[in-house]
Amino acid sequence: MKSPSVPLALACAAACLAACAGPSRYYRTDLNARIAAYDYAGAAAEIEKAKKSEYGEKNAVLYHLDLGMVRHDAALYAQSEESFTKAEDRMEELFTKSVSRRAATFLLNDNTTKYAGEVFERALLNTFRALNYVFLGKTDDALVEARKVTAYLARFSEYMEGRSGWKDSAFAQYLAGMLFEQNGNADDARIAYAAAARAYERYGADYGTPAPEFGAPAYPELDAKGLGEIVFLHYNGPAPMKLSRTFQVAWNEAMVAVDNSDEMDEAETKRFNNALRAGVLGDAITVAYPVYVQDPFMIASSRVKAGEAEAESRLVEDISSIARQMMEEKNDAVRLRAIARAAVKFVLARAAAAEVEKQAGSGWGLLARVVTSATAAATEVADTRGWTTLPAQIRLARLAVPPGKQDVKITFVRADGVVTGTTIFRDVAVERGRRTYLHYRTAQ
Repeated sequence: MKSPSVPLALACAAACLAACAGPSRYYRTDLNARIAAYDYAGAAAEIEKAKKSEYGEKNAVLYHLDLGMVRHDAALYAQSEESFTKAEDRMEELFTKSVSRRAATFLLNDNTTKYAGEVFERALLNTFRALNYVFLGKTDDALVEARKVTAYLARFSEYMEGRSGWKDSAFAQYLAGMLFEQNGNADDARIAYAAAARAYERYGADYGTPAPEFGAPAYPELDAKGLGEIVFLHYNGPAPMKLSRTFQVAWNEAMVAVDNSDEMDEAETKRFNNALRAGVLGDAITVAYPVYVQDPFMIASSRVKAGEAEAESRLVEDISSIARQMMEEKNDAVRLRAIARAAVKFVLARAAAAEVEKQAGSGWGLLARVVTSATAAATEVADTRGWTTLPAQIRLARLAVPPGKQDVKITFVRADGVVTGTTIFRDVAVERGRRTYLHYRTAQ
């Protein structure tokens, strides 16, 4: 009697799928530890070393995003741009691909697809590209990137038929306003600031993030007062991570999900219906879906001091809250898709086991049932891929100071007011009527 190949083939498929899942939790935690220790060179080396083992071709976008961010943190702005350009090109290519091919991956899991990035990740990519150009002294290029954020989110909102709650990046608009001012484009600056104010109004309602008030003089007043300005960007906290959560679904609910799915191809639909007619049913199935979880960090704010001037940083982009809300917005669709997929795999696995038993006997049938059920469960995992090297927050402080070289002291503070550390930027050159930008990363 010839042994059936179905169980072995399915087991091999499960092993292959596990390799597509993207950077592991262990790897991401270790990478965040390097960032927290300010070991940006070590973090970049680890990312490059893991290009094939942790990322692979399906996660090339994540590879370039992670590498671009640590290069930005290390003030390697030109190299960061190289990585971000590759990430954006790939994201754009994947975004514009037809969704019709998704049926081919329906019976596997979302990890089998090429990662195109979350919407907020794409917007932040262009935001950090704008900041790269700010630090390279290329204001016009920075403005191009800031405008891309608004254009992309408008295109995404159209694609989602207005169902996306995150329609604009308040920080990207605020940054554009500052850059337009520096370029002497007063009308464009006014429009960008107004857009930022509207976005911050939505932020206040959605995330509890109020519009920041800096108390700094308006840009045209700097020169009249014989002052320059220091703009300090504080990238705070580790990136929120996607984790997998599971829940059980009754069989009748699973059938509703299958009926509402339009992603099965014709052959799989036929096989599924044939299996159902054969009476291959179950009582419940287990389904996995992703959630964002924020690892704790102790630094809550920062203060900037140069000479006699002092200012506190304000939260201008709560990346962690945006990520979690956007995941909640899409999770209804994600769960429905996952339920339908798990139900189909369960039924087809039982049908395959029944066929093996019919052809090879009860012993092989029992083995086939065990293997196919295990494989169906193993391939039903949540997509936990995400941009690991992002901060949880972007904070900003503005400080008007006399022109000349300044020592700028940054003090980091916990929520209870206890100082956790300081750093000093030595001999920062400040020009009258101009802005000087600084940035620093904390992940503790």
